[in-house]
Amino acid sequence: METQGGITVRRALELPGLRSGLPEVLAGADRLERTVRWVHAGEVPNIASLLKGGELLLTTGLGLGTRPAEQRGFVHRLAERGIAALVVELGPRFSRLPASIVEAARAAGLPLVQLHREVPFVTVTEEIHTEIVNGHYALLQQAEEVHRRCTEALLGGGGVPQVLGILASFTGDPVFLETPDGQLLYAADLPGGETAPADPLQVWEGLRGGRHDGPPANAVLVDVPGGGLGAGAVRARLVLLAVSSPLLPVHRMAAERAAGILAVVLMQARQEEELAARGRGDFLTDLAEGRIAPEAAPAQARVLGFKPGTGPLLPVVMRLAAELTPTGNWAVLARAVSEELSSLGVPVLLGVRPVEGRVPLLVGLRTETDRAAVADRVAEALRAGVARAGLERAGAHPPVVVVAAAGGWAVASAALRHAAETATAAQGLGDRPWYDARRLDIDLLLWRLREHPDLAAFVDRAIGPLRAHDAASRPPLLPTLETYLAHAGRKAETARELHLNRQTLYNRLARIGELLGTDLEDPETVLALSVALRARRHTR
Repeated sequence: METQGGITVRRALELPGLRSGLPEVLAGADRLERTVRWVHAGEVPNIASLLKGGELLLTTGLGLGTRPAEQRGFVHRLAERGIAALVVELGPRFSRLPASIVEAARAAGLPLVQLHREVPFVTVTEEIHTEIVNGHYALLQQAEEVHRRCTEALLGGGGVPQVLGILASFTGDPVFLETPDGQLLYAADLPGGETAPADPLQVWEGLRGGRHDGPPANAVLVDVPGGGLGAGAVRARLVLLAVSSPLLPVHRMAAERAAGILAVVLMQARQEEELAARGRGDFLTDLAEGRIAPEAAPAQARVLGFKPGTGPLLPVVMRLAAELTPTGNWAVLARAVSEELSSLGVPVLLGVRPVEGRVPLLVGLRTETDRAAVADRVAEALRAGVARAGLERAGAHPPVVVVAAAGGWAVASAALRHAAETATAAQGLGDRPWYDARRLDIDLLLWRLREHPDLAAFVDRAIGPLRAHDAASRPPLLPTLETYLAHAGRKAETARELHLNRQTLYNRLARIGELLGTDLEDPETVLALSVALRARRHTR
């Protein structure tokens, strides 16, 4: 069993030195898991004043006194000092420990052991100290292993979230990174689908509530040095909080080594901003995927600074094409978009999800009727932020902005997931300021079926001849069919958009009907062709 930088009293009694003395536990049998930090031997009455706490005291009892009051006082002072255990060797002084000593130890909750055989105290001391040193070395090895894993994660392209995730997995509890003034930057949950004892944001909310008089007793705080901010400066702070199990010295050791790594990472520009944005993105994703209950979401959102009021919530997701995705500095994008959104005058919770290339957000509306107007302004602000971040590229697909249904927290959970999936399915559609997720359900369904061989077969049956024609001949006919169907078969509008005279359009439509062997006026045919044209974006 790992202990606070030592061994347990129970383990000390199992070592050969004390075991050869035939130890008998007279008091504190339920407290033998106490940590032995060091061993001390002594016979003076005032020995308690020489101890620091955590020691296993070896004595023959010469200093315990002869009167019951002296003996009770001796035991009481040791208990107040916080020693791990009192071990008395029977012999010339005591053939059996007096009841006054035993009763005092029981009352104080101090483990009391009598040895029936004489043992060399120097041997006992050497054995226990060797065990403690070996234990310290083992702890250092564990902490160094965490350091190695964190370093490998960074060399492999990871960042602060990965480092904090490794530390959370090691401690078995959520780990937090906060600013020097106590604002949350990032909350790392247990990685890899491990069962967490509580949602990290709920834990943080409780932690903040108890921080008025300093950190709680069950927390470990480790400063992350400030790098170029000046000697002694603190850039951030690691917070380890015991939720499911006690925090051990090895956890502090590991946190101190992780803090050194984090100091290097945070020296990069705006890393704190990116971490905060990632933390909000994690919250929005957890909400979308049902890992956060709607009734718990408002309190957790407040931790992240989102206070929308009583109006409906509007979920929005922006997805960037692969060629627009930031190569490493999402902080620039998050900051640019946040600054653009700040001018809207509505509550906004914005996050980033670098892995998926998404920017999810929730917007607080006053009423449902504000949805379209606010969506226009949000989409404009999102695209302006992308431009300010320098992510526009000639010839690249523009960002896709999808707006879902507005409603309360329960609606927002499902709507965020709907918007995120739809934003992926909408890649490659024509450029619009924003898409209504409810109007792209067919595209979403087709995207979900993209790996099914029947979908590719359907597309090939429906428009395969046109694809073959366009690969070999000019002018291509698929754009004509798309425009014709987009205008619901209105030929005048189709010709106008394609800049064709009517006769040329009629000839092309006739050729399309001939190649497909179908009637473009037939409603069933029109429906099948419309679906096939949408599905071809998702088939290989």
